[in-house]
Amino acid sequence: MGGEPLYLAPRLGRGLRSFLESPGLPHLLADGLGSPLDVVVPEQLAANVEQFRSVYGRHHLSGQVFFAHKANRSSALLRRLAATDAGVDVASLRELQHALGSGFTPDRITATGPKNPEFLWLAARTSVTVGVDSLDELEQLAVLGRKFAIPRLRVLLRLSGFEASGVRVLSRRSRFGTPMKECETLLEAVERHSDVIDLAGVAYHLDTTSVTEKATALEGCLRVLEECRGRGLRPSVVDIGGGFGVDYLADGEQWERYTTELTAAVLGTRPPLTWGGHGYGLRNEAGTLRGSLGLYPAHRPVAGPRYLDELLAHPAASFGGRPLAGLLLEHLYDLHVEPGRALLDQCGLTLARVLEVRTQDSGGELLVRLAAKADDVGLEEHGVLVDPVVVPRDPARAAAGPVAVHLFGSLCLETDLITRRTVFLPRRPEPGDLLAFANTAGYCMDFHATHAQQQPVARKVAVWQEGGAWRWCLDDQYWPTASMGGVGYDMGGAQ
Repeated sequence: MGGEPLYLAPRLGRGLRSFLESPGLPHLLADGLGSPLDVVVPEQLAANVEQFRSVYGRHHLSGQVFFAHKANRSSALLRRLAATDAGVDVASLRELQHALGSGFTPDRITATGPKNPEFLWLAARTSVTVGVDSLDELEQLAVLGRKFAIPRLRVLLRLSGFEASGVRVLSRRSRFGTPMKECETLLEAVERHSDVIDLAGVAYHLDTTSVTEKATALEGCLRVLEECRGRGLRPSVVDIGGGFGVDYLADGEQWERYTTELTAAVLGTRPPLTWGGHGYGLRNEAGTLRGSLGLYPAHRPVAGPRYLDELLAHPAASFGGRPLAGLLLEHLYDLHVEPGRALLDQCGLTLARVLEVRTQDSGGELLVRLAAKADDVGLEEHGVLVDPVVVPRDPARAAAGPVAVHLFGSLCLETDLITRRTVFLPRRPEPGDLLAFANTAGYCMDFHATHAQQQPVARKVAVWQEGGAWRWCLDDQYWPTASMGGVGYDMGGAQ
């Protein structure tokens, strides 16, 4: 393949970089526990909570940071989170049970998402705050409260379909939440069930990266809270969900160059950059580019806490252009956020063993087969393009220079591609080497993992540093006391 290599080098924080550079450590763990192997860093999660908390401090706001549990099922991460002041947002019965068993008290748990009767009952019985998605769900909750004589249930009304000062309506539809045009009916139901329902506040969650759209939704929530006060209700919480994003790449110029070259490849003005000419949503129709790029913006310099900071500073058009944070502070509203991906930034990676490396018949690319399935490394499933890091079995082996490779999984399926993209690596991988996929903790470890063809899913280990050395234990053996000298296996003096 001609031209310069198109790298998409991952952004590596100090912790992940130190782990990968620890002599022999990644191979020692993968040799003992198998490939693929998920590695989580609980202490990084605690540090990320503090970064979000600092945004609250800058804007003088109160409220809670809730981790969206669906992003990762790790017990180690959840237990470490329980040792902070953060909360957890659960979206299933098992997630609620997991949170309660990991050290969270009900006042630090919010139940959201689609709810079956068992999930709704346990949420009500344990007095966690329930994010109500619809009028029907509110009615079900009221029935449960009366039937089982449960104390008044704290609820958040999840809303959708917000208007921007009468100018435009958000075009992004959602199957979650009650449309704003039906809000009055919902508030009437809250009043009708006031003996069992305690309205804590309102909420939204938009699947968008647009600060403007999220700001419009927050303005809509503030208007609803004003209406609530007019009705004699006293809600005090605005929950704005998550979607604050992660910056996956170390160099934004690499992202710009890659997407430009991908467009050229789709148009046929340069050699293909994907297996089978896949266009990631782009297509060539008689020399004209059609479609849209269906990828996560892997380079996002304004992401995570910085995104929240920018949102809070955004002017509210329907409130005289005043910053949203100022409006929340003026009315003494609590701000709740539910980041998943953003709270897990730099909290883990996935190791996969190289099984085979061979040359393709046509072209100069290498075919690299890994001891992992595509479902075990879900970066591409979430539209994230980022290069793996080669961790050689023998570090002394001389680097051969840049190579173009296609990464395949271990299933007997043509479609089992770790990524459809041609990946450029700074050195040729060899059987026995590891490829480390960085920053997979948010949605990309086990959200799509399966036991297809009776192949195992990745085991998970927690790692932390103690006295300059890395220590580890199996994920379900980790408790916060581990980093205080409890259970753990010493990995020597790796810095």
